Amino acid sequence: MATVNPPRGMRDFLPADKARRERVLAVIRERYRAHGFDEIETPVMEEYDRLHAGVGGDNEKLAFNIMKRGITAETLASTEDAADLADLGLRYDLTVPLSRFYASHRAELPTVFRAVQIAPVWRAERPQKGRYRQFVQCDIDIMGDATSRAEAELISATLDALDALGLSGASVRINDRRALDAMLDVFGFPADERPGVLITIDKLDKIGPSGVAAELRDRGAEAASVDAFEAFLRGLAEPTGSFGAEQIRALLPEGIPDEIVDHLTGVGEAVSAARGDAPLVFDPFLVRGMGYYTGTIFEIAHPDVSYSLGGGGRYDGMVGRFLGQDVPAVGFSIGFERIVDLVSLAEAEGSRSIVLVHDKDVPVAELLAHKARLVAEGARVRLERRPRNLKSVLERAEADGYTSFASVAAGQDEIELKPLG
Repeated sequence: MATVNPPRGMRDFLPADKARRERVLAVIRERYRAHGFDEIETPVMEEYDRLHAGVGGDNEKLAFNIMKRGITAETLASTEDAADLADLGLRYDLTVPLSRFYASHRAELPTVFRAVQIAPVWRAERPQKGRYRQFVQCDIDIMGDATSRAEAELISATLDALDALGLSGASVRINDRRALDAMLDVFGFPADERPGVLITIDKLDKIGPSGVAAELRDRGAEAASVDAFEAFLRGLAEPTGSFGAEQIRALLPEGIPDEIVDHLTGVGEAVSAARGDAPLVFDPFLVRGMGYYTGTIFEIAHPDVSYSLGGGGRYDGMVGRFLGQDVPAVGFSIGFERIVDLVSLAEAEGSRSIVLVHDKDVPVAELLAHKARLVAEGARVRLERRPRNLKSVLERAEADGYTSFASVAAGQDEIELKPLG
């Protein structure tokens, strides 16, 4: 028997769930628009070669690929590499499409372009709690600005959106991939080993300094480098004071270039000026897995949950792959599927949602006249024929977000609204 469930890792949304998601998205859009970001839309598909250009990290392995049209059984039988059968793929994030979009339309865009993208993406994940094969991403990006102002704008806008959703108290963990690279250079890790070393460092909060050192030794890293790095980790004290150059320097080894510290400090100063506070936390071991990050990286932390609510970073080299000329770029993505279940937003004040429960013999013309009058007054109106069990109809309507109801009989000129619930 054919299944009637959606594909594994994908979901249907009932009206109440869909309405709640749209209310959250409306708040995010409104706050981002207030900060000067303009919404764009890109196709759900991109060319196969673009999605597999080596910029998407492990996400490239999770891409859903689309077979070329007109493939014959003979072609299938004679093709050794499955990649030769595909020419398109579903986007696995919104950053690669944005970079292609910017390369395509640069002449039509401002010198510094602030973009919003809110759209579904697809990844061939192993379905499990919190991991879906189709999910919504909410991205803001700034193209064309290499200064710390760009990061500060992204962080300020994102924190503002979270505040508007009732998720105040969030902070931003921040680091710089250049600082990580310089740190590994200080301790003598060869360049070709560093991607693997970073994977291990990313586990520091779970396995601790000794666990990191043990895993690095298992990876065959130079013993002297591992010993020096482990001693550094064990000697770090909890940061004191507010976010700034002194705190950053205290958490890094000697030899980190001043320009990296200055850039991070500039971000903090600008966020503080914009918000009156700078809820930033320097984390020298924040890694983030995307291989295209070239500078600052950041994640949203919130005291109510143990997981990140979003993140992003600089990817100055990606646009150049499509344009042939590097363009500074930095982006921040809210984890929409993570925050939507944490947010409770009522319908806008003054909104009216009415169920008209009518008798069987009420003429259609009368029903639609009542409905048209209420709709003209700004109400949302649903018609329901009176059943034997009125309670079940009203409970379902309330669950769908309706706030009042009225009974309608034939020849009735006026209707009386009553609250649901």
